[in-house]
Order: sequence, then structure tokens, then C-alpha cells
Amino acid sequence: MSSVRLQLEARLDLRAAEPLAQVLVEHRGNDLILDAREVTQIGALAVQVIRSAAKSWAEDNVKLSMENASTDLSDQLYLLGFKPETITQWEAA
Repeated sequence: MSSVRLQLEARLDLRAAEPLAQVLVEHRGNDLILDAREVTQIGALAVQVIRSAAKSWAEDNVKLSMENASTDLSDQLYLLGFKPETITQWEAA
């Protein structure tokens, strides 16, 4: 099965969180690559949406990953306790 590639919006702020969640739900059950090359801003709610997707993808035993993270995105994720490589990985408690 080939992966679907989703180009993320440049601003993943409060207004972008709900549309992002809807798009992710549409792709649930499929391997998905989040292409983050254009992302310059991410808010905590968008991080929560991506983390929720990480849990769902893990439960469905399909792959979710983030690629091409911009420097701005990487820096902001670091401040929130994540890395582009780990935000989409779910570890069961």
C-alpha cells in the first residue's frame, strides 16, 4: 500500500486545528505522511490534533509520519516537548 501525502498549511493555529482534524479523519486507516515544509507556525491545539491522530494511527496499526519539517516548526515543536520525528509516534502507557 502506498502512503498518502498531506501538505500541511503554513499556519497551524487555532483556526487551522479543526480543518486539520477533519482532513486527518478522512485519511484514517491509511498510511499518511504529513509534509511540513511550509509550516511556519504551530499552536498547542494543532499539536493535540496531531498527537490524537498518532494514537488513532497506532491503534489502526498504520503508519503516520511527518517529513520536511521547517526550521521554524522544529523549533516550536521543541519548545512544546516534541521533535518532528516523534510527534507522530504513539507510545502506549
